[in-house]
Amino acid sequence: MKKDIHPKNYRLVVFKDTSNDYSFITKSTVETKETIKWEDGKEYPLYKMEISHTSHPFFTGKMKLVDTAGRVDKFKTRYKKHYEQKDTQ
Repeated sequence: MKKDIHPKNYRLVVFKDTSNDYSFITKSTVETKETIKWEDGKEYPLYKMEISHTSHPFFTGKMKLVDTAGRVDKFKTRYKKHYEQKDTQ
């Protein structure tokens, strides 16, 4: 095996789902600028994410569209002409 290919800065990090305020703590190497006080009274790095297993439609069974960057609209406008041509044929 190759030496020194794995990161050495593993530490406990709090991941927070901003869509439903669910948080969990795990080891990670993700870079963060914010910190949060956890249930044990210690302060840990905080990583905010838009979706987790508690808000993802696959795990919840509910369809909830989270589109922060307008990706769905971009896709629809890009391929709108293609689908219109297909319908007329």
